[in-house]
Amino acid sequence: METVNNGLNSSLYWQPEATAVSDGSNQTLTQEDFFSLLTEQLANQDPTKPVDNDQMVSQMTSFTMADGIEQLNSKFSDFATSMTSNQALQASSLIGQQVLLQGDIGYVSTEGEGISGVVIAEQSVQGLEITIENEIGEVVKTINAGTQTAGNVEFNWDGTDASGNTLPVGNYVVRAQGEVGGESIVLPTAINRHVDSVSLAASSQGIILNLDGEVSVKLDDVIQIGG
Repeated sequence: METVNNGLNSSLYWQPEATAVSDGSNQTLTQEDFFSLLTEQLANQDPTKPVDNDQMVSQMTSFTMADGIEQLNSKFSDFATSMTSNQALQASSLIGQQVLLQGDIGYVSTEGEGISGVVIAEQSVQGLEITIENEIGEVVKTINAGTQTAGNVEFNWDGTDASGNTLPVGNYVVRAQGEVGGESIVLPTAINRHVDSVSLAASSQGIILNLDGEVSVKLDDVIQIGG
């Protein structure tokens, strides 16, 4: 039974705050702690062997440097957090935009929609041929681009097969080949992809772009914004 004083429940009285007891987890010495130790050192020094001035200055300099480095690390951590937040805010403006990524897979999200991108040619290429394959490896369209100078050669597939039929939603592989110096070579490609959303991942990964077709890539992988 609870104690009752003058008809009032004792638990309703203001209770004195308990003094927090340190668990010993905080082992950091502050500048105040250092000067307290230095004062004790000076107060208890041997009068016949006083503390050397150079030694005392060296100790103070070492502590000041350590304290400065600790503050610098703290400020750098705050700065890194701020930069990540700013990057996330900037990346959010990419939602709904097209981004160019090196690779050979494009995604058709609705029937009648095609795929665009570039063929990366480091030298002039003759007889450039771009083929579109469906998910089972069948060639559904061939685009003859002829002779092209070195650089990024743009292409745009309208989402239809060789007979003009509209192809279904799904992933399609873009391949490019041509002749350089009389030899047939495969050329790398970059594909435009649609950004659906942006995620803030771990600091080691940075900003993640979630693309159509349930694909995610790092912001750093983007070659160009807008298609």
